[in-house]
Amino acid sequence: MADIPMTDEECRIATERLSEQLDLYAALLVRKGVALQRGQELVLEAPVERADFARRVVRAAYRNGASHVTVIWADDEVTRLTYENCPLEAFEHTPSWKVEQLNSLAEAGAAFLFLEGQDPSILRGIDPAKPAAASRARNTECRSFRDGMDFGRNAWCIAGVPVQAWASEVFPELSPAEALYRLWLLILEVSRADGEDPESAWETHNASFEKTKRFLNEHRFDALRYEASNGTDLTVGLTEGHVWDGGAGRTQDGVTFFPNIPTEEVFTSPDRLRADGVVRSALPLVHTGQVVRDFWLRFEGGEVVDFGAEQGREVLRHIIETDEGSRRLGECALVSKNTPIRQSDTLFYDTLYDENASCHLALGMGFPECVAGGVKMDKETLLAHGVNQSAAHVDFMIGTDDMTITGICADGTEVPVFVNGQWAWE
Repeated sequence: MADIPMTDEECRIATERLSEQLDLYAALLVRKGVALQRGQELVLEAPVERADFARRVVRAAYRNGASHVTVIWADDEVTRLTYENCPLEAFEHTPSWKVEQLNSLAEAGAAFLFLEGQDPSILRGIDPAKPAAASRARNTECRSFRDGMDFGRNAWCIAGVPVQAWASEVFPELSPAEALYRLWLLILEVSRADGEDPESAWETHNASFEKTKRFLNEHRFDALRYEASNGTDLTVGLTEGHVWDGGAGRTQDGVTFFPNIPTEEVFTSPDRLRADGVVRSALPLVHTGQVVRDFWLRFEGGEVVDFGAEQGREVLRHIIETDEGSRRLGECALVSKNTPIRQSDTLFYDTLYDENASCHLALGMGFPECVAGGVKMDKETLLAHGVNQSAAHVDFMIGTDDMTITGICADGTEVPVFVNGQWAWE
C-alpha cells in the first residue's frame, strides 16, 4: 500500500491533518529553538513559499510574550534574478540599510530564527564569485549580528521547512504534492516534532549528549585520526584547552537554546595549524544554491594546499579563498551513523540535515565556546589559542559507514572513538 501514489486531493487533506502538529513544531522553535523570553524581539527569516508556516511561528511568538516580530522574507526566484542581472561589484558590500537592520536588532538583544527551505540548485550556472562575495560582505560588515551569535550574546536557531523544488529534489519519484507532504513528514520526524510533546522530547534528547561529551572532554585528546576506505587519511590536532559541545547552547546571560533543530552532533574547534593528510567527501555539499560533489581536500600544517571535485570545483575554490582563515578548519563534528537522519536513508541536499547524518568538518570560523574561557576572549586571543577566525563557516560531510576515528593522547596512546561509522561503544 505504501507504494501506491497519493492523489493531489489526498495530499491536501493529509497536509491539513498535520495542522496541530505544525503548531507544535512552531511552538518548539519559539520556546526551545530560540528560547524566546517575554518582552524580547524575534527576528524570523522565512521563504515566502512557506508564509503559511511563518504565520504559525509569529502567532506562537506573540503567545509567548514577544515584544515584536520582524519577518525577513526570502525568495529563490528573486535571488536568482538578482544574481543573474547584477554585476559582481553589487555583491561586494551589504546595503547600508541591511547592515543597520541586522546589527541594530542584534544589539537590542533579539533572538534570530532562520527557517531554511531552498531549491538546492537555484543558483546553478551563476558565477560562484557572486554569492561568495555576498556572503563574505554580510559576515564582515554585519559585525554585531555575526558576533552576537558567535559569542553567545543572541539566541538563534536554524530549522527546516519544505518548499516545492527542494521536496522534488529529495523525492524525484513522487508527484509534486506528495513530495511536499512527505518532506513535511520527514522534517517533523527527524526534528523529534512528530509526537504529542516535542518540547519534552528535546529535553530528553539534550540529556543524551552528556555521556559522549564527558567521554571526549575527559580524554583531552591531542589529535584525532580519520581513516576510511574512500581514501580519507587525515590527522587533525586539537587545542590544549579544547571543549567538546553539542545539543543545547547557552547565551552569556544563561538562556538555554538549540542552534540547530535537528541536531545529532558533538563538536569542537581544532587547532587551526594542525591538520595533515587527505579527506574525501561522503555526501554532496550544497552551498549558496550550488552543489559540489565528490570532492577532496589535502591539508598540510592546517592549511588546504590542494583540492579537487567532480562537480562544483569553482564553488569549492571560492569557499577556500574567502579569506586566509577559510582554508583552515574551524570545526570537527562527530555523528554516529545510528541517528534518525542517517537511518532515514535520505539525502536531503541541505547541510542542516545532511551534517547530522555524517561526521563532518568545517572550513572557516571556529567556535569561541569550544575553548575554555573562549566566549570572554577577543578574536586575537582566540587565534592565539588556535581557534580559527574567518568570515566563512562551511560544513562538509566526511563520515562513511566504514570510517574509523582514533583519539591520540599527548603521550601517544591511541583510543578508539569511532569504529565502522559509529561510536566505539555502540
